[in-house]
Amino acid sequence: MSTEEREGPRDYDLVVIGSGPAGEKGAAQAAYFGKRVALVEKEPCLGGAAANTGTLPSKTLRETSLYLSGFRQRGLYGIEANLRERATVRDLLRRERAVAETERERVARNLEAHHVDLYRGRARFLDPHRVEVTGGDGRHVLGAACVLIATGSTPHRPKEFPFGSPGVYDSDSILEIEAIPASMAVAGGGVIGCEYACMFAALGIRVTLVEGRDRLLTFLDDEIVAALKERMTALGIEFRMLDTVQRVEPLASGYRLALQSGAAFEAETILVASGRSGNTEGLGLEAAGLAAAKRGLLEVDGAYRTRVPHIYAAGDVIGFPALASTSMEQARLAMCDAFQLSYKKALAPILPYGIYTIPEVSAAGETESSARAKGIDVVSGKAAFKNNARGQIIGDEHGFLKLVFARDDMRLLGAHVLGEQASELVHIGLTAMLCGQGADLFIQTCYNYPTLSETYKYATYDAMGRRQRR
Repeated sequence: MSTEEREGPRDYDLVVIGSGPAGEKGAAQAAYFGKRVALVEKEPCLGGAAANTGTLPSKTLRETSLYLSGFRQRGLYGIEANLRERATVRDLLRRERAVAETERERVARNLEAHHVDLYRGRARFLDPHRVEVTGGDGRHVLGAACVLIATGSTPHRPKEFPFGSPGVYDSDSILEIEAIPASMAVAGGGVIGCEYACMFAALGIRVTLVEGRDRLLTFLDDEIVAALKERMTALGIEFRMLDTVQRVEPLASGYRLALQSGAAFEAETILVASGRSGNTEGLGLEAAGLAAAKRGLLEVDGAYRTRVPHIYAAGDVIGFPALASTSMEQARLAMCDAFQLSYKKALAPILPYGIYTIPEVSAAGETESSARAKGIDVVSGKAAFKNNARGQIIGDEHGFLKLVFARDDMRLLGAHVLGEQASELVHIGLTAMLCGQGADLFIQTCYNYPTLSETYKYATYDAMGRRQRR
């Protein structure tokens, strides 16, 4: 019998399950205010999917793809600098692995700085206030006044695809790819599918994307989606819209994918991007009085409480929007509610979205169609990067900023960007919306020159002109 079993449960104010963005920030938030906190992680590496298989690795891989392909240089100098013939998988993943390791070390330092006790092993509820941890260093029973479930998610694996076969990947295992293929089928036109399709297409890989809906990324502005699809097509991506994969047949080198429409095509490799499922299996939820919903997700209220009031959940395990940025904020809010801290009271009413396709896309607030569906009369304005000095310098001929204003008082309702640094540029509009500002702010502001930020002024002028012409 271990020491922990003989001495009885170790009591904590908070036990956190999972060390991804939600788990790390939730643990640090509670510990910062003097709570005794334990964090349990079953994986060898800290940081969750954000550090190891998702957010940071995929974005780093994107930058590596852009560099190795010479993609950005083409627009600047008209030079074909494609390095694909000389690039290896080691070239692709070297930087990704370095960034992931740096992030893991940062997470460990942060937990240590906040005096969070780290337990390695699998967590399972024994009852609503006790969590058992089993791992390489024995068995521990942790008593918990509160629990934060931040176990994240894993890729959904539809039965149509022969996972485990060579060349068939999901968004986690794609980082284990051993050779750069000549062709790739991407099943799914959501954020992950579009991002990886662009990364590999930029390297000269022939990519075919299959999507069951009639458009990509349905939560984005219509004009942004149309422009993105046009640029993805220019990258060489072939789209099979309103279609799904029904059957996959192995070939001597690759696979034949039979579609619902009756069409078929061949690809050397397959990437399945069909959504994600919450990591709740094996947690012993029933012992805590909980049950998972569809795809393993947990249901929570506005304070991120489950139906057991002292057990909270945040991040991917509760579903949409399943972003690292929102996961962090959800966990902080949950802990403020759990311990009645006045530090944070609510999640920001407007959240930004960053999609790291090629070109990059970012958005915050209303689209024209979502605003009109709410009965709001709107006017929009656009500014093209090709008409902006900084845009010309960096060679972005296709990027643009689109702003959506309420027609009556020109308050900003939505900001949508396609092009270089989109996920940075959107924050100007996001901040303006959170402050209730609009056209006058952008007209009065003096922006550095030359910068892409100037597009806010000229997109506003465009909207004001459209408003007058009505």
